[in-house]
Amino acid sequence: MNPSTRFNVLILCTHNSARSVLSEGMLNHWAKKLGKDVRAFSAGSAPSGRLNPFAVEALTNAGVDISGYRSKSWDEFTTPEAPPLSLVITVCDSAAAEQCPVFFGAPSAGGQPLKIHWGYPDPSNAEGGDEGKRRAFELTRQAIAYRMLQLLSLPLGQLSKAELLAALNEIAAS
Repeated sequence: MNPSTRFNVLILCTHNSARSVLSEGMLNHWAKKLGKDVRAFSAGSAPSGRLNPFAVEALTNAGVDISGYRSKSWDEFTTPEAPPLSLVITVCDSAAAEQCPVFFGAPSAGGQPLKIHWGYPDPSNAEGGDEGKRRAFELTRQAIAYRMLQLLSLPLGQLSKAELLAALNEIAAS
C-alpha cells in the first residue's frame, strides 16, 4: 500500500481509551480483511494513558489485532511528520465540542481533512457491574463495526469532498 494515496482516518475521543480505540480497531480490522487502502489511528485531547480493559477485551474477542495500540494525544497528528489525514471522526460528544488542532490533510483531502461526528454513548457508564460493562462495550463495538463497514463500502478515492461529506452524514444518521 502506498502511504501517499492511503485514506488515513483519525478517530478522536477525549481520553483515547474506549470508543476511539474500538473505532480504530474495527476500521483497521475490516480494511485489512476487505483489502482496502484505509488506515485508522486514534487519539485524545486529554489521553488517559491506558486502554480501557473492556475495550481491549471486546476487540480481542472479535479477533482484532491490537498490538501496538496505546492511548495517545492528538498532538502527535499535528506535525508535518504525521500521516496525512483524509478524515477526522469524533466519537464522543465532549471531543466533538472541543476546538480541534490543525491536522495535516492528505493531498486528496485538499489540504484539510473532512471532519464528522459519529457519537456513541460511553460504555464505561453502563450499569450492572463488570457484566453490564462487557455487554455495553460489545454492543458499542458492534455499532462501530457497522458504521466502519459502511465507510469502507464508499468509493473513497472517487467522491468529491462534498459527496463524501454527504455520504458520511448519511451514515451518521443510520
